[in-house]
Amino acid sequence: MIYTRGGDKGETSIIGKRVKKDDAFVEAYGTLDELNSLLGLAVSLSPSLKEVLENVQKHLYFISAELAGGDKKISELEVLEIEKLIDKYSEDLPTLKKFIIPGGSRVSSYIHVARTVCRRAERRAVAAETREEVLAYLNRLSDLLFVLARVENSGSEKFFE
Repeated sequence: MIYTRGGDKGETSIIGKRVKKDDAFVEAYGTLDELNSLLGLAVSLSPSLKEVLENVQKHLYFISAELAGGDKKISELEVLEIEKLIDKYSEDLPTLKKFIIPGGSRVSSYIHVARTVCRRAERRAVAAETREEVLAYLNRLSDLLFVLARVENSGSEKFFE
C-alpha cells in the first residue's frame, strides 16, 4: 500500500523518530528529490548527458538516504569526480566575460532550473547541518550543471549586456 496515513498530521519518520514535515532534514531531502526529478527530465531530453546525469541522480539518492538516517554516504571521492567532470566539459567552452542569461535550448533551460534547485538544496543542507562532503558535493554539482547548460547551448548563449 502506498499510503500509510502516518503523515496526515504534518509529521514524518526520519532517523528513527517522528518530526514535522518542515524539519530542516525533511526540507533538505525534499529539495534533493525535486532536483533529482528535474535531472530525470533533462536525461529524457539529452541522450548525450544520460550517463553523467544518471550517475549524479544516484549520488543524490545516497545524500537523501543519509539525511533520512541511512548509512550510504557521499565521500571526497564523489566530490573529486564532479570536479573532473567540470574540467572535462569546460575544456572547449569559451572563457566567460559576461553574465549568461539562463535559457537557450530546452535541455539547457531545464539544467539551469536544476542548477538553481541544487543551490537551494545546498542551502537546505546547510540548515540541516549536514556533513562537509555533502555540502561540497552540492556546491560542485551546481557548478557542473552550469557548465553542462553551457555545453548544451553550444555557443548560442545569450549574455547580459
